[in-house]
Amino acid sequence: MNRKILLVVLIVLIIGNLSFTYYFSSSFDKSMDDIKNFEDFDSGFVTKVIDGDTVIINGESVRLLGIDANEKGEKCYNEAKKRLEELVLNKEIKLERDNENKDYYKRYLRYLIDENGKINVNLELVKEGLAIARFYENEKYKLD
Repeated sequence: MNRKILLVVLIVLIIGNLSFTYYFSSSFDKSMDDIKNFEDFDSGFVTKVIDGDTVIINGESVRLLGIDANEKGEKCYNEAKKRLEELVLNKEIKLERDNENKDYYKRYLRYLIDENGKINVNLELVKEGLAIARFYENEKYKLD
């Protein structure tokens, strides 16, 4: 009986190890070390848009700097989220840091620039009336 239990435990450990190795294999675009060092990135791949001013890039939550879009249930929420999806979803995007690295909610704070370097996504949402400009500590693109 003990041999059977030992054999089952051994099989479970082997399968678990294979699953872990597969999960963290090179099939991902970015290695886990890259994700841990997100603040060093100058670009990333957008996999999800949360709302009009927050996205998921390389598995990390990123808040767009210098803007504020309406929250769910408020006017223009859907329009801002949809437009942000059109601009960045499933695309490689350039990330630009300012004074602060993260906000109170532990989201990275970045300006997003399209892969060609021609569109400041944060500014584009303001220009289109889907977000308002809001600056606190970060003032890189603030106009007096």
